[in-house]
Amino acid sequence: MDIINELLQNIAIPKMVKVKQKFDAPEVSDVPNAVHEGIQKADVLKRIEKGDRVAIAVGSRGVADIPILTREVVNAVKSVGGDPFIVPAMGSHGGATAEGQKSVLEHLGVTEEVIGAAICSSMEVVKVGELPNGLPVYIDEEAYKADKIIVINRIKPHTAFRGKVESGLVKMITIGLGKQKGADAAHSYGFKYMAEHVPKMANIMLQKAPIIFGLATIENAYDRPVKIVAVPAENLLEEEPGLLIEAKRLMPRILFNPLDVLVIEELGKDISGDGMDPNISGRFATSYASGGADAARVVVLNLTEKTHGNANGIGLADITTKRVFDEIAFEKGYANALTSTVVNTVKIPMFLETDELAIKAAIKTCNAFDLQKVRVVRIPNTLELGEIWISESLLSEAEQRDDIEILSEPIDLINGVSVK
Repeated sequence: MDIINELLQNIAIPKMVKVKQKFDAPEVSDVPNAVHEGIQKADVLKRIEKGDRVAIAVGSRGVADIPILTREVVNAVKSVGGDPFIVPAMGSHGGATAEGQKSVLEHLGVTEEVIGAAICSSMEVVKVGELPNGLPVYIDEEAYKADKIIVINRIKPHTAFRGKVESGLVKMITIGLGKQKGADAAHSYGFKYMAEHVPKMANIMLQKAPIIFGLATIENAYDRPVKIVAVPAENLLEEEPGLLIEAKRLMPRILFNPLDVLVIEELGKDISGDGMDPNISGRFATSYASGGADAARVVVLNLTEKTHGNANGIGLADITTKRVFDEIAFEKGYANALTSTVVNTVKIPMFLETDELAIKAAIKTCNAFDLQKVRVVRIPNTLELGEIWISESLLSEAEQRDDIEILSEPIDLINGVSVK
């Protein structure tokens, strides 16, 4: 690596300033109460008869307070004499195994002890119909055998396509409850047709399966619930688009744009399905979605502990570290790529021995006109955008903004700590 050190020895990493980004962030103050208020307002509990077995579909990530939401839906079902149980609704996640999907829920805090109901995890599915083009529609067998089904999920923008509905209740009904086979089917035509196929497949599911309502959440820029609403099954396709518009308005973002270099401390499946949310990073796996930061170079320094080596999304970075490369469990990311049919997410970018070399390589190759004034932003991950680091060259811009609070003097920042 001597030649690498030689090529990068004269590249300076700018001093960095810690700042706080301020977002409009209303928040639900009492989550358990909000769940029950939402359910009561929708008047959907009367659809459950005493003794009904009620499957509650819960996904794999990205929902604040998911143990509380699940527990309170369980309590609501019990209050009218229903017999609730949990079904993992996460497509191919958890290694596409029953044990893996139950483990995912438990790592999220959705355990039988916490929620007061059994978790029935299986990868067996039932085909309930198909689209005119032959695309099959599947549903989890345990859920299909239940008397009623309830779905819980957060409404948010998808990372690979745009449509009236993206990530939310409708997609969970189609792909999450469809398990591995359903996920394979929904992705088989690629993301180009996802916005068209997901609602059509969900419509078949709503007609054939005993889904009674969905519990939707919208979160603020700090990943806290802003709204919790129960949507009757027959209104899902009509109401979810409005909730998605609201969710997009409340999303966080990097308030500095464009950038020469975006440094992301950590990537992982617990952060986003794509490891780092493209709606923040600006690095999309397909051409059917856009937005986020406009960064010439993106650097990823670490994998999260909870991703357990799944580096899906690393292929969207330009540069990473050897530490990341050594931790990759390739088969996990490959399983995601084979299911989604998107393979560029698991490609390996240039990887260098240290954080310092990785950042220097990004600066050297960003093609900024003046590398002494390079525009750099460093974030913990794409979920945590409240407090971030900006290069000294962005300080004057930050001082002119009401939505930015400056928290430190310019300092040398290597490996996440100040260097004396």
